[in-house]
Amino acid sequence: MVRAWVPYEDVAKRLPDTVAVDVYDGEAEPPASLDEVEFYVLPYTFARAPLHLMRDMPRLRVAQALTAGYEHVLPHLPAGVTLCNAAGVHDTSTAELAVTLILAALRGIPDFVRGQDRREWRHARHDSLADRTVLIVGYGGIGAAVERRLSGFETTVLRVASRPREGVHGVDELPDLLPRADVVVLCTPLTERTRGLVDAAFLARMRDHALLVNVARGQVVDTDALLAELRSGRLRAALDVTDPEPPPPDHPLWTAPGLLLSPHVGGNSSAFEPRAKRLIVEQLTRYASGQPLRHVVHQS
Repeated sequence: MVRAWVPYEDVAKRLPDTVAVDVYDGEAEPPASLDEVEFYVLPYTFARAPLHLMRDMPRLRVAQALTAGYEHVLPHLPAGVTLCNAAGVHDTSTAELAVTLILAALRGIPDFVRGQDRREWRHARHDSLADRTVLIVGYGGIGAAVERRLSGFETTVLRVASRPREGVHGVDELPDLLPRADVVVLCTPLTERTRGLVDAAFLARMRDHALLVNVARGQVVDTDALLAELRSGRLRAALDVTDPEPPPPDHPLWTAPGLLLSPHVGGNSSAFEPRAKRLIVEQLTRYASGQPLRHVVHQS
């Protein structure tokens, strides 16, 4: 019998009889089976996932994150435990938000909303997404989902990944690609290679009045360097993630010109939970039957 902790009660009905389930959503008291659990599905969101509990799970063999990024889990992962992420679960939701941020920023939606709040009719001409070049940095599942959603907008798409392949540029080509893009969308995981990737030199290579969209991780962008470009009026940005996150009330990100902020909601939509539950059922079914797990990102 496999003892598992999962955050959703209805998942238990879809699992094999060889899996014993305790429901733990990260908010209530942990189940009494701490000494027995060997498959721990981490509750979603950083705030609700009690990572420290893993060190008190002597039989733990698998930690299943419900996030695509997993850098926050690694410092808490005990030796001998396999970590899987939720690759694919967030592609749809995050790609939708990326395109939403692009359209909102280009078409002046934040200014329209402020005008409505003040009962002001702020008629103006804004940029269209049509005929623009969009550079996707981090062309994995989410990056590909962004491109699919851009397919009807009459854009040119450039793709960048950590390694080049057919139709996809390598990250070393960024200096030559950045001046060609009107919109740069960041979809990269946070690694030592991508931390601070978008620094002053990166931003300086971007075209005047280009839009930077970050649906990756806040630490991919040098916040001070971005603020300098925003204050000068040369660049615009739309950020779902920030560094720090969330910004403290007196942080200059709140008032930076040309900046649209959303509160790290890229994956957190109605599309998330059904996909997360399907992943949990598949992974636990595989584990209970001895099949290889999917989306393994770390083994120690």
